[in-house]
Amino acid sequence: MLNDQAFLNAKLFEKDLEQVPSRDGFGEGLLILGEENPQVVVLCADLSESTRVQAFAEKYPERFVEMGVAEQNLASVGSGMAAAGKIPYITSYATFSPGRNWEQIRTTICYNNQPVKVIGSHAGISVGPDGATHQAIEDLALMRVLPEMVVISPADSLEAQKATIEMAKINKPCYLRLSREKVPLITTEKTPFKIGQAEIYFEGKDVTIIATGQMVYKALLAAKELKEQGISVRVINCHTIKPLDTKTILKAAEETGALVTVEEHQVFGGLGSAVSEQISQKFPVPLKIIGIEDRFGESGKPEELLEKFGLTVQNIIHGVVTVLRMKSRLR
Repeated sequence: MLNDQAFLNAKLFEKDLEQVPSRDGFGEGLLILGEENPQVVVLCADLSESTRVQAFAEKYPERFVEMGVAEQNLASVGSGMAAAGKIPYITSYATFSPGRNWEQIRTTICYNNQPVKVIGSHAGISVGPDGATHQAIEDLALMRVLPEMVVISPADSLEAQKATIEMAKINKPCYLRLSREKVPLITTEKTPFKIGQAEIYFEGKDVTIIATGQMVYKALLAAKELKEQGISVRVINCHTIKPLDTKTILKAAEETGALVTVEEHQVFGGLGSAVSEQISQKFPVPLKIIGIEDRFGESGKPEELLEKFGLTVQNIIHGVVTVLRMKSRLR
């Protein structure tokens, strides 16, 4: 656990943080795995460069399968290889896997509890000019509902690398959500990462922001600005959407009394829904879910889209103010 002073004294709030797509961390993690574990194999649906598996394919050609534009086969063949003792990583854009092959993931992978690792790259509206057809903003919901499926949304490329490596150790199907656009590198080699365990990145007592993916950095910036205004904000990096770290989240609800969730995903079925399902049953407190409000994406520059869809530091600050007002009315 890292407290706010540790972050303030570290690189986190420097003006020129290194920017790296989380998909790069996945590619680096695969190379490490390739050397460590000969059972790891990679399958791709004609997007080896975009999904960052090309380096693995070149180094371990006998453990790489190019499936072509056939995402249903991608999932089914991956399941068969897992049944034969391999650890398959199946890769494509998130709109196509799990978007196009959800039924095959459900039936051949999850129903049989095969440890296939589904990698959905280019997720979220920050894909930018590719537009709505290529902007997966429903994928967390699609994967979270499947029995046995582990769902991970890393905050940056280094966390994506760690997640890639850790998934190989779990004998369960997993989904890893990755970005196309560069995002700030906010973690280090020493930053804790464990699947299923959320991390507190900023300490506070008045309200908690629970964020996932690239929104973790924006949540931290919001917390810093709010601290300067006298509002004490706890920030949690919830990189694992399923299994959800209910212990950390319920403790935050009890200790701060108000929650804001932030995700580059539909407000339905993602992080906010997962959190609300828990607190509504176990420790009800005011909650604001910040995400994409029941609509599809559109073409544009990534930052312009994030602003248009309400995924900015100022939107998070407004959400915090909203739940604090709700909290005050309950006293």
